[in-house]
Amino acid sequence: MESKTLEAPEIKIEKKVVLNSKETALIIVDMQNDFVHKKGALCVPSAKDTVPVIKNLLNKAREKGAKIFYTQDWHEEDDIEFPIWGKHAVKDTWGAEIIEELKPRKGEYIIKKLRYDAFFGTSLDHLLRINGIKNLLITGTVANICVLHTAGSGALHGYKIIVPKDAISAINDFDYLAALRQISFLYKGIITEEKEIKFE
Repeated sequence: MESKTLEAPEIKIEKKVVLNSKETALIIVDMQNDFVHKKGALCVPSAKDTVPVIKNLLNKAREKGAKIFYTQDWHEEDDIEFPIWGKHAVKDTWGAEIIEELKPRKGEYIIKKLRYDAFFGTSLDHLLRINGIKNLLITGTVANICVLHTAGSGALHGYKIIVPKDAISAINDFDYLAALRQISFLYKGIITEEKEIKFE
């Protein structure tokens, strides 16, 4: 097959994104040992670079009382995903644990998810609605897989999606840009940077 050089469509980066802390949930997608740690089963090399960025957002969200949700890939020993990706994030193992730098605190939500989409088969939508959430600030990994599917499902559930581009990671640049394009174009999500986000 003949190789082609593709030019990525321009993606608008929003400045000065101000979020109502009572109506916003910070969602940290799959920042688990198997995806972030170099010894993890499916390590995403750039995921470690997003840790301090996500930590900054986490601190800002906590300070203003925004709701915090973690998603945790959580598989049985013989999960049907494993022929695709190999064994990873098996429940109750080191690989499935959320990384130490971003450990949840008491009162923060952990959604143990079955598939790429954190809404699929979980209580996420119910918990967001009873907390009066309208905006989802989505961070984590992998950009074109669990981040994208969660963002897409969130948008289709009626939530406004905000993604800081420096707080997500992918296996390669193509996948990263494809995820930003889909979130921006298909789901009308706001693409921004961590430094531009303010909670009020």
